[in-house]
Amino acid sequence: MSDMTSTPRRRSLWGLLFMPVLVFLAAVAWSGFWYYAASQVGVQADAWRAQEAKAGRVYDCGKRSVAGYPFRLEIRCEDPSVTLISQTASPQTSFTGRLGEILVVAQVYDPKLVIAEFRAPATLAERGAPPSLSINWSKGRSSVVGLPAVPQRASLVFDDLAIDRIGGATPIALARAGHVELHGRQVDGPAPDSPAIETALQIAGGSLQDVHPLLAQPFNADIRARLTGLKDLSPKPWPERFREIQAAGGSVEIVQSRIEQGDLVSVAAGALRLNANGRIDGELQMTVAGIERVIPALGIDKMLEEGVPQATLDRVAPGVKTQDIGNLFGALDRMIPGLGKTIKQNANAGVAAGINSLGTEAVLEGKKARAFPLRFVDGGVFLGPLKVGQVPPLF
Repeated sequence: MSDMTSTPRRRSLWGLLFMPVLVFLAAVAWSGFWYYAASQVGVQADAWRAQEAKAGRVYDCGKRSVAGYPFRLEIRCEDPSVTLISQTASPQTSFTGRLGEILVVAQVYDPKLVIAEFRAPATLAERGAPPSLSINWSKGRSSVVGLPAVPQRASLVFDDLAIDRIGGATPIALARAGHVELHGRQVDGPAPDSPAIETALQIAGGSLQDVHPLLAQPFNADIRARLTGLKDLSPKPWPERFREIQAAGGSVEIVQSRIEQGDLVSVAAGALRLNANGRIDGELQMTVAGIERVIPALGIDKMLEEGVPQATLDRVAPGVKTQDIGNLFGALDRMIPGLGKTIKQNANAGVAAGINSLGTEAVLEGKKARAFPLRFVDGGVFLGPLKVGQVPPLF
């Protein structure tokens, strides 16, 4: 009778112990897996750094630590830096950037998705010189999908971005933006061995103080582009990458571009390419509402007020003669009697009318607008016959 009662008790005890033992063994196995994965962080990071160094981008980390047990890997890098060597058209130029801290987070069960947060400030200096630029933000973060192989998608987001030139008595503001987003993804290119990259750039409340007066006032931008001509996505110095794209006949197709600045609204689409000299060629078809705001900012009105000397025209509009301006006034006067006289009295209105005559009437978002090409010729930027800018070579 006693044997019959003791057997069920032993089975009941084993049933009570089975689940705790199983959970304990699973916890031990998971802990071993986590610590093994944490130990591989340094190995993977060193391999990635070596690969990037071959492309002229040397990364360093003052202090690295790993946390996040049990389900995450949190890699914290204090005093990180990157030295960029041979990344511009001038091979002898190199820069070193530093920032406060980088925190990289990955889920143990999905290590290909990496999320990073950046702590401001960051500085940029020519190698061996004191910092010349300071970059600040309230929030800086990024995400990458596809690591440790070639990334499939990547995003970079900053809030309250501010770039200043430093080194003098007081910092000088260069750029501001309330919000910046840059997204990129790998897509199929025109050939199986030729990948393409689709990008989207969004800027809210942006301004550039040291580029052109037209960009000094706050603007919003939404630009979507597609890059072709890549042989592969392995790390390379940027000049080498640009040469590769040029040799393959690649291009940057501006699929959609919309820029808004007060009453000024501009949309554009087209394709840009690099020529053998590393300069930009191509054309964008633009439609602009509020173009009269552009004229004073470009300084074209001053040319007319000064009588448009031939030397000035040769600088901003090669091939255009002073008598051509007079012919334009006469043509406008013949179309609308008295307009020529009004133009001479009001330079802004005259130039606006002149540029309007180069394009066609259009409607943009319910507003009167003009449509015309924006041409890039050997790096020069031309609005009709007028040269309004110059882009330096990329290699």
